[in-house]
Amino acid sequence: MVGRARQGKSRLLQSLTGLSTAEIPDGDDQHCTGVRSNVHHNSEVGETYAEVWFHTERSFLDEVIAPYYEQLHLGSRPRSIQDFADIPLPELPRELAEKRQAAAKYDHLCRYHQNLHKYRDVLSEPSPRRVPRHEIREYVAQDTLDRRRIYFNYLPVREVKIVCSFPNVDIGQIALVDMPGLGDTGIGDEERMIKTLGQDIDLVLFVRMPKSTGDFWAKEDVELYDMANSALIDLPIKEWSFMVLNQISGSSDNRRNCESLAATISEKHIDVQDFIIADCANSKEAQTEILDRVLHYLGQRVEVLDRQYASACQDRLIQLQRTVAVELEKAKDAWRQASRDDWFPKFLELFGKFWNDLTRELERLTSSMISERDTDDKNFKSAVDFAIAACRSQTGIPELEEIQQKCYATGAYMTAYAESLHEVRTHLSKQFLSLDIALKESLEQAKSRVVVVLKTHGKLEKIVEGNGSEFLKHLAEKIPENLAGLKLGFQTLATFDLQYRGLVQHRIRRHLDVLTPNRTTYRLEGGLLDKWIDIKTGKIHTSSPAEKIANNLSKAQAEAVNNCEKELKTLLKEPSQAGFAIVEEFVDRVLRAEGVRTEWQIFLQEVASDVWIDEFGTTMERTQLRRDWMQRIGEVDHVKQQDALNFLR
Repeated sequence: MVGRARQGKSRLLQSLTGLSTAEIPDGDDQHCTGVRSNVHHNSEVGETYAEVWFHTERSFLDEVIAPYYEQLHLGSRPRSIQDFADIPLPELPRELAEKRQAAAKYDHLCRYHQNLHKYRDVLSEPSPRRVPRHEIREYVAQDTLDRRRIYFNYLPVREVKIVCSFPNVDIGQIALVDMPGLGDTGIGDEERMIKTLGQDIDLVLFVRMPKSTGDFWAKEDVELYDMANSALIDLPIKEWSFMVLNQISGSSDNRRNCESLAATISEKHIDVQDFIIADCANSKEAQTEILDRVLHYLGQRVEVLDRQYASACQDRLIQLQRTVAVELEKAKDAWRQASRDDWFPKFLELFGKFWNDLTRELERLTSSMISERDTDDKNFKSAVDFAIAACRSQTGIPELEEIQQKCYATGAYMTAYAESLHEVRTHLSKQFLSLDIALKESLEQAKSRVVVVLKTHGKLEKIVEGNGSEFLKHLAEKIPENLAGLKLGFQTLATFDLQYRGLVQHRIRRHLDVLTPNRTTYRLEGGLLDKWIDIKTGKIHTSSPAEKIANNLSKAQAEAVNNCEKELKTLLKEPSQAGFAIVEEFVDRVLRAEGVRTEWQIFLQEVASDVWIDEFGTTMERTQLRRDWMQRIGEVDHVKQQDALNFLR
């Protein structure tokens, strides 16, 4: 619905949708509609509701406030909402202050500024906000039903979608769009209307209400038509518009003037598909004379119109394609003078030195590590000694009173003994979990020795950040997929790990059988009461069942610890051997594998400006820029191929 203010657009919408002035505001005096409203028909909806989309702070400043500053010559626009709130509005320039329209627009801006505190919060709220029927008017109208201008919620609103069931429930999925009346002093309404017409709608209803006292096609009518016509250059507006001449019934009947305007419409070059004379306030007449007629036309023509529009767009795309092709050739020529890679001889010289330094130092590292391969790893040995000492000082064996209480609680000495064995065994095995940290630290030290060589003699410290495994991982990620051999070498070293569960745990667990009830050699058979003679006094002593259980636990735990200690001492060289093995594997992968020297050379060409900053900083950046430029040109050239742009197939 397009028209100047007070022509009957909102009344027509009310007639077609069954909504009232509470949801679709209308008025006889001032401009009433504040924002664009889309009214959607849904025959299954229960209660009418609306979804309200608000501006963000940025879009509010860019799309609503900034145009006022530009058109009214008010200087620099506010950079933030806080600036708009805190800084007083600049005065209207003297040359504009005397112009009525400019003054009215300035008053409109003042309305935004003075009432900012009333609506500012919603600019930071998520959209949409669902609004019940009785609150809709607050977000679409400038005034209340009794014409009091106290509403400000519409000021930050971008768009409102009203969902309701139209009186004619069989009309299908349609939506009616109500635009604010053109001629209001709000800046930007015309631009928003053009954008809406060009992007969102299928057909325009121009609404014009001739005065009963006499009327004619005014300059404003022609300008409004031209404005709508400019929205879609690919399709003549005559093919997708009707002129509705709003007939007033009753004492102020304007039928005769409606017919007069209809007869002279072509003289003003207002070309529409047809004109309709109907009472927009009469629901039945609006339905039969306007909506049914319009929908019938769309039913017959909308596919043809879509094809015409698509064909016009296709023609413009083809023309754009030709223009782009010419510009791409110019873009290629822009770098021809800078195409010589005169840096490459210097790169080969530096790469040769890099390769010699890297191979020499990595070989030295492996030679050093092979001499350490059969020595005990200090980290691991220290961790083993600490764990064994903890096992002997913190046995986990219950006190006699605790054992006796278990006997009372279970009613059986054998059950109490079994429970105690479980507790001692789990306590003992827990002490060895700390070995996992030592294994990881030892391996990380080996990786760090490699990283030192890569950074110091390979000059790779500027390529990625981090140390140890982190550095290796990031470097592996930076190496392109097509350099598979080099990438594999770094991935292998970065991800290799030593774990307690894989190296040590299974060796420890077999020595814990002595602390497992069904497998222990320390049993309670043979009597629960042990008798023994004190050599000094010659007296005979008797041990209680709890004491015998405690004695068995102590012997079993000591045996388990001793056996674990013996087992672990056979593993003290494992971290050194594993560290050497993975470093040697890495050296084979990155120095000795077939084609890997070439892969190093390719990789270092891409990062040369980081490796050799002084020699190639500016030159390589320029070369890389040229490569990126040509790559982007190639991508655009591929996309612009005619087959890719042909959407009418």
